[in-house]
Amino acid sequence: MAIREWDEHERPRERLLAQGAQALSDAELLAVFLGSGLRGQNAVELGRHLLQRNGGLSGLLRRPCHEMVREPGLGLARASRLLAALELASRHLASGLTRGEAISDPRRAGEYFHAKLRDRPREVFACLFLDTRHRPITMEELFHGTLDGAEVHPREVVKRALAHNAAAVMLAHNHPSGVTEASAADRTITLRLRDALALVGVRVLDHFIVGDGPPLSFAERGWL
Repeated sequence: MAIREWDEHERPRERLLAQGAQALSDAELLAVFLGSGLRGQNAVELGRHLLQRNGGLSGLLRRPCHEMVREPGLGLARASRLLAALELASRHLASGLTRGEAISDPRRAGEYFHAKLRDRPREVFACLFLDTRHRPITMEELFHGTLDGAEVHPREVVKRALAHNAAAVMLAHNHPSGVTEASAADRTITLRLRDALALVGVRVLDHFIVGDGPPLSFAERGWL
């Protein structure tokens, strides 16, 4: 049945306007984005099909553009718009971390790292450099690794902190598996980085592990 034939209060677009985007399922949100379905398949059904084929929303959004364009119902135009929407969301989060505004809620940094690193197919280690008032200076991806690890060199992190004249840093890396639990190696390198940066007067405020769900915070676990 075409969506236009549904009761008005059941249509995704009308529900979004009346109840907010959070009230919609992943398939319904995709339907609003797509605008229309295929012959014999409305937009919600197409959204469900795309999610099933790709193992859910995160699986779909992790697809590179050259693969996404081959998905039935997407094509070049819709895939391009979807990737653009993702980048807009990432930049929206980043806009809250611009220099001039101190980070008073570390969860904002965790959300930013999650948006930047969650969908990477390999492990990436990043650092957010902060000034004396904990205002962001810049974020850099310092090390890139494999599916299950990235070699981190404390000396390089110290060099970059000094180059930016940073007073504090927030660290983050992703687990492509989606599991956010910290390994013994994660905890060891965090302490090494904390001690190395302390020698030059730079404080490590937190270390986030990005995976499925909310990032794990070392500070909240009392590991710093």
